[in-house]
Amino acid sequence: MFVLLGLSDEKELQLILFPVFLVIYHVTLIWNMGLIILIRIDSHLHTLMYFFLSFLSFIDICYSSTISPRMLSDFLKDKKTISFLACATQYFLGAWMSLAECCLLVFMACDRRVPIGSPLQYSAIIVPGICWKMVAGIYQSGFLSSLVHTVPCFNLYYCGPNVIQDFFCNIFQIISLSRSNPFISQMILFLVATFVGLGSLFVILLSYGFIVASMLKIPSTKGRAKAFNTCASHLAAVALFYGTTISVYMHPSSSHPMKQDKVLSVFSVVLIPMLNPLIYSLRNKEIKEALKRVINEATHLH
Repeated sequence: MFVLLGLSDEKELQLILFPVFLVIYHVTLIWNMGLIILIRIDSHLHTLMYFFLSFLSFIDICYSSTISPRMLSDFLKDKKTISFLACATQYFLGAWMSLAECCLLVFMACDRRVPIGSPLQYSAIIVPGICWKMVAGIYQSGFLSSLVHTVPCFNLYYCGPNVIQDFFCNIFQIISLSRSNPFISQMILFLVATFVGLGSLFVILLSYGFIVASMLKIPSTKGRAKAFNTCASHLAAVALFYGTTISVYMHPSSSHPMKQDKVLSVFSVVLIPMLNPLIYSLRNKEIKEALKRVINEATHLH
């Protein structure tokens, strides 16, 4: 049994935070689910880019739902306890979705590169069977990467201090509570973070290196601007995801105060899943036009 300290120990502040985070969670569900439905029902959005985007929204829903409901219930509790199994399950599911998102962002970066660098080949790879195999591979990679480091971490010997100074099961704090030697678990965690986390970031940056090289070959300024707009939303999502993840998980434990860590965790766990559909929709003409078509069809039915 672990005790989660939550975002604050002040009861008045918790009662204020509860409706705020409740609204954020519901907005996250509505926006992401709305984007998934829009992509599914509008045939103009049946391309590889939006196929991946719909699964990014699905990952954001799952990721937010692994943590937000318990966090919301803890705002209303005096004793914020979580069982060992529930803690392991929460972390495993959250890590699965997070690592799957790393892999998905790589595929989305490669998807941005193909229409800019080799536009004639783009239609050849939009085959439903291949697309579903890609998605299956993404989820399998996230599942195995999460499983391979979650099991060793939660197989350590825990009997003593059980207080986690966070609002969710932070794996680094959990390992620090162990009474056994955590070296192997920490090494596996480090390898997963390096190969999947930083490895995926390296591939994304490499893809954008090729994209920039291809953009420089476009003769017209208008063409270069159009190519940049195609990549801008994905770049913003990558910067948000990796920026907050690195800030939260890949820094010395003494470099950030605990309150600052919690703020970064809130941004990573709660806000990014809400912001992603906005980032991809606000400046996207195709999504705006698809939404107009759906609204017009709905109004004509009445």
